[in-house]
Amino acid sequence: MKNDLHIHFSASIFRIPILYVVLIWAIYFIEIKFGFNFNKYGVYPRDLTGFRGVFLTHFIHSNTQHLFNNSIPLFVLLSTVCFFYKESALKVLLWGGFLTGVLTLCIARESYHIGASGVVYLLFSFIFFSGVIKKYYRLVAVSLMIIFLYGGMIWYVFPIKEGMSWEGHLSGFLVGLLFAFLYRKKGLRKKTPYFEETAFDLLFDENGNFSPPKIEEDHPDETEV
Repeated sequence: MKNDLHIHFSASIFRIPILYVVLIWAIYFIEIKFGFNFNKYGVYPRDLTGFRGVFLTHFIHSNTQHLFNNSIPLFVLLSTVCFFYKESALKVLLWGGFLTGVLTLCIARESYHIGASGVVYLLFSFIFFSGVIKKYYRLVAVSLMIIFLYGGMIWYVFPIKEGMSWEGHLSGFLVGLLFAFLYRKKGLRKKTPYFEETAFDLLFDENGNFSPPKIEEDHPDETEV
């Protein structure tokens, strides 16, 4: 059986992660440099004005620690998606980020919800569940690696820390699971073995018993006298 599953490394996988991280740091720099406060552009649940946060919330952070805590996992997880799931990476990031914002808008408390952590949980969930669903050994290994590195994040989809948007985390986690299911047939995946029938297989019947085909002997034509 021919195996056509190949993974080719390319430095281009870092373009989107680097661009994203640089962008959120640049926005925070502008906010500090010029004394702006962009928190009001975050998601404010069940409010028409707060809907703009669906598009903007992932680029806004409250302080340096908040930004730093999101930057490293964001870069690692987004690079992983771009490498192992390059066909789906941009769709997961854009549509997944949008749906994460929408779900946060629907279920969250009445407060401004900001930060890229919703996207972090989106990517974390997508990587983990994609490996489990596809059952391809390389992707399962990636899933286990992600659990080892960031498995502790799972607790923050629950309201265990005051001032943290667990609703945004939960939204990203659920949307990541949804996209892992939707894109289960895209990119690398475990293939069903296919065996071509050979001449040797024809020597056995459907029950596996040795039953070679009968060879008819040639007889000379009979002539009536």
